[in-house]
Amino acid sequence: MKLKKLNAALALLAILCILLHVGYSAFAYLTFYYNPVLKNLFAVPFLVLTCLHAVLGMTIVFTQKDGSRMDLYPKQNRRTILQRTSAALIFPLLILHMKTFALMQAAAEGGQTLVILLLIAAELLFFAVVLTHAATSFSKAFITLGLLTSERTAEAVDKACYVIGAVLFLIPAFAVVKGQIAMFLMH
Repeated sequence: MKLKKLNAALALLAILCILLHVGYSAFAYLTFYYNPVLKNLFAVPFLVLTCLHAVLGMTIVFTQKDGSRMDLYPKQNRRTILQRTSAALIFPLLILHMKTFALMQAAAEGGQTLVILLLIAAELLFFAVVLTHAATSFSKAFITLGLLTSERTAEAVDKACYVIGAVLFLIPAFAVVKGQIAMFLMH
């Protein structure tokens, strides 16, 4: 149980860091103000916490019984399936996300509009995957830490997380896509 609590704490810290990173990135794209120190100040802690959370999460799933058999209760486990699927998609999309600016720059120089559009689509998918994983994990982390015990409260927290996640998706979707179009397609 100690590993699960540690992983829940890492998850909550990672969520805090992604909120800071999203906020700074949206600001940077909307104002065309870029400070690499600030970008790294917000991105690196998220990356480190996410890697630690992923490794610990995989260790827990593969070495401990977590009480969820996907085949027995598929309807009740949709959220767990969504949580784990989104987790699996984060890393390949994160690698692409870290290289997106350079890839778009090269595609713009080569006149490859389709590549830029595909990279924008991949960015949007990345935002959706990260925020879906955070929204489906938030109340579970508080339950694991013993900070949330009421099922009714957990459902309210989940609903709030889904709404906040949707809003948080729209902010970078608008800001980043608008900025990327301005930089790489409107020249």
